[in-house]
Amino acid sequence: MAAPANLGISVPFPERNPFTKEGVLLGKKLFFDPILSGNNQISCATCHQPEKAFSDGLALTTVGASGQPLRRHVPALQNLAWSQGWFWDGGAKDLESLAAGPLTHADEMAQDLRELTRELQNHSSYAPQFKAAFGTDSITSSSIMRALAQFQRTLISGNSLYDHYARQEPNAMLTSAELRGLALVRQHCAPCHATDFFTDQSYRNNGLDAVFPEDHEQMAWGKGRITKHPEDVGKYKVPTLRNVAVTAPYMHDGRFQTLAQVLDHYTHGMVSSATLDLIFKRPDGSLGLPLSAAEKTDIISFLHTLTDRDFLRNWAYSPGK
Repeated sequence: MAAPANLGISVPFPERNPFTKEGVLLGKKLFFDPILSGNNQISCATCHQPEKAFSDGLALTTVGASGQPLRRHVPALQNLAWSQGWFWDGGAKDLESLAAGPLTHADEMAQDLRELTRELQNHSSYAPQFKAAFGTDSITSSSIMRALAQFQRTLISGNSLYDHYARQEPNAMLTSAELRGLALVRQHCAPCHATDFFTDQSYRNNGLDAVFPEDHEQMAWGKGRITKHPEDVGKYKVPTLRNVAVTAPYMHDGRFQTLAQVLDHYTHGMVSSATLDLIFKRPDGSLGLPLSAAEKTDIISFLHTLTDRDFLRNWAYSPGK
């Protein structure tokens, strides 16, 4: 499968789960089908909506099976084939295991995987589709995850105005404000939002909180919840900036509603803690990035060039297509 030229030569995949047309189409059908939830009312796309770069526009959604607010903001899904670690805290080891948590969690889709495999096995259209994709009459939780992973690896965003400019395509130009914003992003926002993926795939503490309670299964610990290492407490996955203008609200808990609020945090809203990333500590002991109001305006202008309208409206990512 080909990739946009500034992202790579091809789309990576594990040897145990290569792309097939049948597997991708099956994964897409599963992604949009509420049959995956215990109550048959919630699909993956309920929270991961194509027009919002597969995010949902809410801080902490309550549309899951329990009706209780989740404790993490629904992340966008794009360019996952190149990701290194999944979920805000790195709790999934690969894309094939990513869906197990949302599918089975009581506050999300609340599904029993054994019941799901029985339901799909008895479904008139799914049984032949699984056989076409994986060559067996048996539907397993593993084959469900593999199909979903194949589809999610096709969610590639690389056709924004910035991409046309980066590939030096004819008539692809940025305004003076957008170019100034690009230079500022490269100066102040990298290495965290690095390369044309606009993430370095790392986990960092960006000064949101001073303390990290242990309640609710240590959800506030971020990556520290997974590794149990003190140096990882309060660190979260650096998200991509791609399509950031349409994926508000922001941060792992959706606390900021606008890009202006995000930049205000980075200039004068950061708080100190033991694991705060050193890049935010200035020589004079203050915290944050030295950005003027005009510079923040330029950065926001540039960030809008990362909106990939073709990705947001791609018929291949829509149900029933």
